[in-house]
Amino acid sequence: MDTTDQTRLDEALAAIAKADADTLEAQRIAALGKAGWISAALKTLGAMTPEQRQAEGPRIQGMRAAVAEAIEARKAMLEAQALESQLAREVLDLTLPAREMPRGSVHPVSQVMDELAEIFADLGFSVATGPEIEDDWHNFTALNMAETHPARAMHDTFYFPDVDAEGRKMLLRTHTSPVQIRAMVEHGAPLRIIAPGRVYRSDSDATHTPMFHQVEGLVIDEGIHLGHLKWTLETFLKAFFERDDIVLRLRPSYFPFTEPSVEVDVGWQDVNGRRVLGGDGDAPGHGWMELLGSGMVNRRVLEFAGLDADKWQGFAFGVGVDRLAMLKYGMDDLRAFFDGDGRWLSHYGFSAFDQPTLSAGVGARA
Repeated sequence: MDTTDQTRLDEALAAIAKADADTLEAQRIAALGKAGWISAALKTLGAMTPEQRQAEGPRIQGMRAAVAEAIEARKAMLEAQALESQLAREVLDLTLPAREMPRGSVHPVSQVMDELAEIFADLGFSVATGPEIEDDWHNFTALNMAETHPARAMHDTFYFPDVDAEGRKMLLRTHTSPVQIRAMVEHGAPLRIIAPGRVYRSDSDATHTPMFHQVEGLVIDEGIHLGHLKWTLETFLKAFFERDDIVLRLRPSYFPFTEPSVEVDVGWQDVNGRRVLGGDGDAPGHGWMELLGSGMVNRRVLEFAGLDADKWQGFAFGVGVDRLAMLKYGMDDLRAFFDGDGRWLSHYGFSAFDQPTLSAGVGARA
């Protein structure tokens, strides 16, 4: 191995072995990042002869593997030390007498579901439900999603190995839109429903989880247009966030199941460094936040559901229940919703007696 490279490798491994959680990422970037010295060495392979690449390739890849393994080992060690320290600090003395009886609380997602049902019931909507294990016809085909649509891909959808009696693929539903199809097929038109529930997609980070909650709304009647959609959403959001200064902006978009389709932005304003919904998004110190997708129900979707598209029109919208809860109650990490941490639940949870009502305020806390 080249003496200079060997020296840099030895120095990098030594630095990694002593790095703490804050400096470990800097060591990774310095060696393996886009501008890192090992990445730079890898880029030189393209200009080499086949004989040179045969010798240099394994050497450089060996350095890369050594650094990557050292970083992973150090990261695992730091995580183990942090866990051990946490366990040492959080001691529970089982010999102490109980100071109070444990009290349960209503999860914020359940509370927001109740708030949504209360608001939309006042607007004449009923709550519809459907199976979480769906077939691909209800989940995709009936919603005008082509066989080649990327949403059908395995990396986005949890498929089952079996098919149903009609030969349809089975999956965990990726949205609550199949409930709309089932409701139209079963009840026909006119129709006014919301469909809250759990949905599943292969995604996980601070703002996404493999399972999350969604609510979709559907109105089918004669003479329905975008003005009805905007009024409904504006009325809903004003009631939900308990503010009269909610302002919406509709932007053209594309969804297979609506035409025309619009993204709905909500105006926000800066209040002591926090974004608070409300106010004109175009004013100084204000802005726009994308909140939900919506549009007029596509004719093909109406036809799939057995409705006469020349007689009936409708609009549909969908929004994440978890995101609504985060915006309204000031939470910043979606993963905490599913950790089951009693401290988080006691802080953000609701009393079982705190039933949302329009007269008392849907966000009132006991």
